[in-house]
Amino acid sequence: MKRPHYHVYVVALDDRVWNVARFRRANPGYVLGKPFVYVGMTGLDPDLRFDKHKAGIQANRYVQDHGLHLLPALYERYNPMRYAEAQALEVELGIRLRALGYGVWQA
Repeated sequence: MKRPHYHVYVVALDDRVWNVARFRRANPGYVLGKPFVYVGMTGLDPDLRFDKHKAGIQANRYVQDHGLHLLPALYERYNPMRYAEAQALEVELGIRLRALGYGVWQA
């Protein structure tokens, strides 16, 4: 059996992402002062995936334009994992962070 090699990752987004109406609409419960983040999953190392976003390679627009850095404290303990686990955790982590008042984007 293949060893687990999928990762969930979280990217800090700069505050200007709040100026994007679509992002605001996706985060009606945002609590002022909480971080803005992108939650994703990848079969790559999260550092490499972040670099690809910033370079415009299979990039999420919010990460490409507003991505600051990874937030490993929010995801490191879960990685690596199997594909299905990563798919589920990506959604769960986004829900959990939104419940804490974060501004969250997921592709």
